[in-house]
Amino acid sequence: MRTSFISHSFWCILLLLFSSCYSNKRLVYLQGDEFSTTKATLVENRRQAYRLQPNDILSVQVKSSAASEISNLFNVGSLQNAMFASQGSLFLEGYSVDGSGKITLPVLGEVVVRNLTLDEVQELIQSHANKYLNNATVIVKLTSFKITVLGEVKAPGHYFVYNNQATILEGLGMAGDLTSFGNRKNVKLIRQMPAGSQVVLVNLTHPGLLQSEYFFLHPGDVLYVEPLRARTKRTNIEVMSLVFSAVTTAVLIMSFVNTN
Repeated sequence: MRTSFISHSFWCILLLLFSSCYSNKRLVYLQGDEFSTTKATLVENRRQAYRLQPNDILSVQVKSSAASEISNLFNVGSLQNAMFASQGSLFLEGYSVDGSGKITLPVLGEVVVRNLTLDEVQELIQSHANKYLNNATVIVKLTSFKITVLGEVKAPGHYFVYNNQATILEGLGMAGDLTSFGNRKNVKLIRQMPAGSQVVLVNLTHPGLLQSEYFFLHPGDVLYVEPLRARTKRTNIEVMSLVFSAVTTAVLIMSFVNTN
């Protein structure tokens, strides 16, 4: 009876091991027959320009050939060398878009930027600066481009992106890529919209991802990688292995005690 119990336990664990195996096809990104080893395949995708929303933070610098003390009047609270600034400094000294979609600049006053692209904001502020300065140059950057990556990735967390053309693959790459147990066919992209949170499921294995409007990331995007069922099965196997080991040990001890 004891031998039969151990044998049955062994075969149950072995069956779970085989059932938790998964094919290489589950792990490969952008699968498709249209790609070739002999020539490059062009996949058209036009990135939609991001339009500013409340709580976005901008870095605005106004440069001109005027005396430095005059130019500095237009840059109060704006970092002159953002390259070496920390994220905390960028947040504290940047210009935050308020609930009504405005930022307040030194001298220039309130400027409505909501639903405008960065290029449009730069042109708008440039037109205001030209009223006060000759040969003024306005530089506008978005400093609040942060994404969050959660779930079955090697390094979950939030990441600051210094690239307005960042893609979902780059975002996952920042988090060290998916683990072997990450579900590449069902990645949740959560995006904040004026009306609320938008959730879309992204299939990393499908080549159509390259043409998707969700291929490029927006500020505040959250990526959540669901675990495969194999992750649950592996956890169950580990638990069963401990139980099996404990039962086997108990049986051996009882056998030893009974024989003595």
